[in-house]
Amino acid sequence: MASGKLFPKGSVDTIERAILTAAGIALPFVGTALGASAVFFIRKKPSESTRKAFLGFACGVMLAASVWSLLIPAVEVHWAIAAAGFMAGVGAMVGLDASIPRLARSRGLAMGPEAMLVLAVTLHNLPEGMAVGVALAGAGVDGSLAEALLLSLGIAIQNLPEGAIISTPLTGRKKLRAFCLGTASGIVEPLGALLTLWLTAFLSPALPFVLAFAAGAMVYVVFEELAAEIHSGPHSFHGTIGMALGFTLMMVLDAALG
Repeated sequence: MASGKLFPKGSVDTIERAILTAAGIALPFVGTALGASAVFFIRKKPSESTRKAFLGFACGVMLAASVWSLLIPAVEVHWAIAAAGFMAGVGAMVGLDASIPRLARSRGLAMGPEAMLVLAVTLHNLPEGMAVGVALAGAGVDGSLAEALLLSLGIAIQNLPEGAIISTPLTGRKKLRAFCLGTASGIVEPLGALLTLWLTAFLSPALPFVLAFAAGAMVYVVFEELAAEIHSGPHSFHGTIGMALGFTLMMVLDAALG
């Protein structure tokens, strides 16, 4: 990649590779938008057990994607680099979680429940976009897009219920506004993917570190935000089953398509 070309010549035509790369970048955002469109069809908020099952499903998909598509490839290059990248990803999310709400308060910005919900989901969508970008960058190194597209597809699938979870509590009489807010929470995914893809084009030796960094950020989101919410209050069992289903789905997809 010293030549500056992101994708070397290989079995996949350059134009086809560009189309598949664009699809990989766009898929997670499309999943969020489709999920948010549920606001037009669902008349009332989903039950607590259904919501936790959806959250658990998202946990399972993200955890499996973090391990198989990001962390293991990084460890195979060098375990110490992977460990450093993983902890850096966790640390970065800790810093974002702490600094952004504090910055909003310091500037006198009143953040109601709606704004906090959208902000929280937007923050946790960022590492998903980074994960897709770095996986696509890795595909440029070994010439295979299958693993990167599998990761993108898995994130898009878990974004379907996630988008619905965001938009349906915001309904009331303004369904279009709720849809727009739910969809907007996913815009950081293609932006994060493009930024990471661009950076790794110039910093290819750092690819294992960035892979592990994205994994650490996603694992932090799983346990700090999603899993914590699943196990607060009743119906945590539904969340655990949802997590098992999401993890299994990614395992099956990895075996079938990877």
